[in-house]
Order: sequence, then C-alpha cells, then structure tokens
Amino acid sequence: MSNKIIIAIDGTSSTGKSTLAKRLAKKLKYLYIDSGAMYRALTLYAIQNKYISKSHFDSQKLIEDIPNIHIDFQYNQQNNKYEVHLNNNSVEKHIRSLKVSNLVSQIATVGELRKHMVKVQHFLGSKNGVIMDGRDIGTVVFPNAEIKFYLDASLELRAKRRYKELIEANYKISFDEVLSNIKLRDNQDINRKNSPLKIAPDSIVIKTDSFTLDELEEKLLSYISPKL
Repeated sequence: MSNKIIIAIDGTSSTGKSTLAKRLAKKLKYLYIDSGAMYRALTLYAIQNKYISKSHFDSQKLIEDIPNIHIDFQYNQQNNKYEVHLNNNSVEKHIRSLKVSNLVSQIATVGELRKHMVKVQHFLGSKNGVIMDGRDIGTVVFPNAEIKFYLDASLELRAKRRYKELIEANYKISFDEVLSNIKLRDNQDINRKNSPLKIAPDSIVIKTDSFTLDELEEKLLSYISPKL
C-alpha cells in the first residue's frame, strides 16, 4: 500500500481489539503496537521491583525509575510475531497474568507514567503504516489518526472471551474472578483523571457481540480501504 496511514483502535477490555489489530496489521503489512502490552510490561516491572502490590503503590519510586525502563517491540522470527520487550527481555508470557491485570489500571492512572508512555508510543508510531490499540489512542496518542475505531461488547461476552484465553494459557482462575477484574478495569479506565477511556467524536463505533472475527476484519477493512 503506497498511502500508509495511522489506524487507532480503542475500546473496553476483551472486545477483540488486539486480535483484530494484529490481523489487520498482517494483511496490510503494517506495524502493530499493543499499547496495553506496554502498560502491562510497566506493571510487571513495578511488581518485580516491589513498587506495587494489592495493598501498596509507590508511584513516585516508579516515576523516578523511568530512565531505567526500556519498553519496545521486537520481532520474534520463531513465531513470526512482534513481542513486547522489557529491558531487552521478552515478557509476553508474563504480562497476561491476573496479578498484572489487577494492577495495570492503577499504573495507567498516573499522569507522569502516561506522559512517558505516550512519548514512547509517539516514537514507535513516528512513521505511518501503524495500527495501535488501547484506551486513548484516538483521543490522546494519535488524535489526528486517519481512521479511528471504538470497539465495545457486553460485559458477559467480554468476560467469557478473557476467561477462555486464560484457561487456554493454563492459568488457574474462575470465571467470577475474570468478571470482577473486567468490571474493575472498566470502572478505573472510564473514571481515571488522566486520559480516561472515551469515544473520540470522529470514531467509528462497532459493537462486536454478534460478529465473528472474520466478519469484523472485513467490516473494519471496508472503512480502511478507501483511505489507502
């Protein structure tokens, strides 16, 4: 594609944002950037360094440690995927745990940390031909993106999707735990002071409940193709 653009995909958790973004990036030969994975990697770093737990969060120490935290995406030739790296180590297998999921929204509420992550995201997306998904891509990170999508689905369906992913990844967890986690994250994402989850005025809003992934991919491509 000669006319490469920036595509932003926002929405609530477990609506298929990442899966669709990856599929579209592969088809369009674009760079896929998972902003959620970046915040999860930062959360993992905070956990490893005992800056955060269920009962404790020393945001100032984490802010002061920012110069020592390097997050990027590197291509894994063995599985043909871009993986998020924390200080040059792939952390894909560690960032999807419920422990990280339960704490990541706290990390995302801190203004200084969000500013740093947005700088990193701007650098990674400095060239067009990028698909990035998250909570504030179309409103904060790339407000001038040529195409913006906002995906949503019912709470029950999102919990079922997330539960299936975790069980397939061999996590021992109950459906009720997953449902509670998604409710918590929705509340924190929507009500946080810094860059809350909201629909950009020029977003294309899609409810994903009644569509298969193939149908959603075709639907999104029908909006993207005229821009290329």
